[in-house]
Amino acid sequence: MSSKRVRVTVPSSTANLGPGFDTLGMALQLYSVVEMQVSEQTTIELIGKELQGTPTDKSNLLYVIAAELFQQAGLAVPELHIRASSEAPLTRGLGSSAAAIVGALVAANHLAGEPFTRDQLFAMAVKKEGHPDNVGPSFFGGIIVATMPEKENQPIPYIRLAPPAAMRALVVIPDYALSTEKARNALPQVYSKKDVIYNVGHSSLLVAALAQGRLDLLGQAMGDRLHQPYRAPLVPGLEEILAAATDNGAVGAALSGAGPTILCLTASDSECERLKSFVDQVMRGHGISYQTMVLQPDEHGVQVEVQ
Repeated sequence: MSSKRVRVTVPSSTANLGPGFDTLGMALQLYSVVEMQVSEQTTIELIGKELQGTPTDKSNLLYVIAAELFQQAGLAVPELHIRASSEAPLTRGLGSSAAAIVGALVAANHLAGEPFTRDQLFAMAVKKEGHPDNVGPSFFGGIIVATMPEKENQPIPYIRLAPPAAMRALVVIPDYALSTEKARNALPQVYSKKDVIYNVGHSSLLVAALAQGRLDLLGQAMGDRLHQPYRAPLVPGLEEILAAATDNGAVGAALSGAGPTILCLTASDSECERLKSFVDQVMRGHGISYQTMVLQPDEHGVQVEVQ
């Protein structure tokens, strides 16, 4: 088992992109960092306001994930010093928990002598997270199209696409949290055949448009009837932004993951200012405090440095 310190940098992610519910995600240049090394006693150091309130004992997700990996590798679970920071706010729909899972798995795997391949780590992360649309982009970068395997213990089937070169993401982050559980509980158990066909068509068009760089089709392709209409009451401003973002500088818009962050895609940096003005008008109309970030897609995925 390595005694060196491992530093892992993980991009955040935006999932679903509208109709690609639980199957489609994109990595963003907003990063979490996990540093890990074997120690005489376990200490967990959390840096920055985004991780305030997170446990600093062995119940911390980073330690739990690392311990599970050592056990799966047939190794004794060591005491660990873990230092972590995150640029992405928690419970906002930007894949913060997925990034933590990826960071802990990759760091622990290096300390353990790399007993698992990247695809095996991906499968472990998907099992922990429940679906591949956030952990996939954090591992591999770019745009990931993935689904769950037909049988347990099969590899996770996925395709990685390079993001269109000019595409930018304006993320609108409200100053309140929305738990994934609450957002999922808002969804119905049964959908109409019409709505299912709508989403199959739109998600298929979206993947094809992204693969060919057809940003002009994203406004239509990002339409969704499976989750966004049901979550809109939980996210003030979402309905108006989805309806009019493409008239105000965006090429497409969606709820980011389970929300409450809203994602607006643009074809250039120059459109972002007009889009920001529109977003500000909508959010102020609802009395919601928020922040925006203009982010580029991340193309590299998780990065490892052994020190």
